Amino acid sequence: MKKLTPVVYVEEIEPVLPFWVDRLGFEKVAEVPHGDALGFVILKRGSVELMYQTRASVGADVPELADTPMRGNLLFIEVEDLDEVERALAGVAPVTPRRTTFYGADELIVREPAGNVVTFAQFAAS
Repeated sequence: MKKLTPVVYVEEIEPVLPFWVDRLGFEKVAEVPHGDALGFVILKRGSVELMYQTRASVGADVPELADTPMRGNLLFIEVEDLDEVERALAGVAPVTPRRTTFYGADELIVREPAGNVVTFAQFAAS
């Protein structure tokens, strides 16, 4: 495993930005609009990173997750070898078939035993 970045699942992103950016000094390093609002952001301060994504954006990106309850979190873990992770998770049903995203990640998305969604992602070496 290389990195764990929490994805906090919310109805709206805009109300949380002043808390993280204005009060705590996080920088918004990436954002993706969804309709007339933000659908996704990455916030970072030093080595601490977290992501926020809206219910509407999650549903548009991975329809199989559209009905995910607004409790718990979605975790995004960057790994060096997704094949190794897939072997380790043999028998665990994926949320959606393994996929390559528009942002260059090879992803495997599963639910852990408590029902939280975990995305394992491998990026091509640059």
